[in-house]
Amino acid sequence: MSVPAARVLTTHTGSLPRPSWLIDDGEPAAGSVTRAVAEVVRHQVEIGIDVVGDGEAGKPSYATYVLDRLAGLGDSDEVPPAKGRADLLDFPTFRTGAFRTNSTAGPPRNAPVCMGPVSYVGQELLRQELEDLALAVGESGADRAFVTAASPGLISRFMVNRFYASESDYLQALGEVIKEEYDAIVAAGFQVQIGFQVQIDCPDLTAGWHARDGDLDSHRRLVAERLEIIDHATRDIPSDMLRLHICWGNYEGPHNHDIPLADLIDLLVGARPGSLCFEAANPRHEHEWEIFEDFELPEDRKLIPGVIDSTTNYIEHPRLVAQRIERYTRLVGPERVLAGSDCGFATWGASGSVNAEIAWAKLAVLAEGATIAARPKVHLVG
Repeated sequence: MSVPAARVLTTHTGSLPRPSWLIDDGEPAAGSVTRAVAEVVRHQVEIGIDVVGDGEAGKPSYATYVLDRLAGLGDSDEVPPAKGRADLLDFPTFRTGAFRTNSTAGPPRNAPVCMGPVSYVGQELLRQELEDLALAVGESGADRAFVTAASPGLISRFMVNRFYASESDYLQALGEVIKEEYDAIVAAGFQVQIGFQVQIDCPDLTAGWHARDGDLDSHRRLVAERLEIIDHATRDIPSDMLRLHICWGNYEGPHNHDIPLADLIDLLVGARPGSLCFEAANPRHEHEWEIFEDFELPEDRKLIPGVIDSTTNYIEHPRLVAQRIERYTRLVGPERVLAGSDCGFATWGASGSVNAEIAWAKLAVLAEGATIAARPKVHLVG
């Protein structure tokens, strides 16, 4: 007999290849970002992405954009310390060779730091960002959208504390300040009757494991503290308007020291955000769908597994994408799954390890795989 399956919605993690003309322009001219957002959103709709974003076209990166929006942050004379990724230390020739030339670009040469009390001063930049997305969504016919925003922990990871008495004090101050951005995103969506979800980017919760001593209890305490700050910062936003994004570092590398998702899943889905966006396509984490065979996902929570990889130029076969989707829909139900990407395709502005044309082809396959996964399944009886 044929058993129809509901088609899961498709989305992605945030950053998408910027139009080449925007990059070639150098410093974006007035109106060019608006045009770029319109192009990026239209392209998403055309290839079948359901929950669209602006591709972060107006941001230099998913993390350092806050330098233009928060007072108290700025460049210092400090040089960023060498990345203490345990997996790269295991393979020194890779670290000095292929990784250096093929990985996505990192933060600026001088390390930005927190030099004074933080406050939000980016209202005009945020207003323009949200207006550009609302206009693009309206023109494209999309009816669902999301906006990425930095978590307090992400900000503190790249803009280290040189002012507050403790890291906890710094994180709490950041939570109170970035709340204004979270609230404004949701309010803008309601105003245009589209519904802008806030995706809170939290790679510090998982990728940060590399730089620490490997003590699970202390790391869980750190994660719990940062999630509590996020919960407080989002207290005025419905949970279903929030997405929590984690990753283990958006780079092609060994990843043999990544903290298992199983070690944190209870904390992650216990936080206020109603959807968890995580890596589920790359070969270090694809197997982790298994944890949902035993772990009971709260009824009001959804999963956004990455079903296409964001670090390689392989274009996944649509049937493989469908299989990855079906693993999750079988375990938690199609109504609680969105199909996404492992991470962004242009995390640091113009850079990216995946060719722009191939990145768009991968996203098209994501949509195709979701369609295949929804086709009736035939079960033979007897």
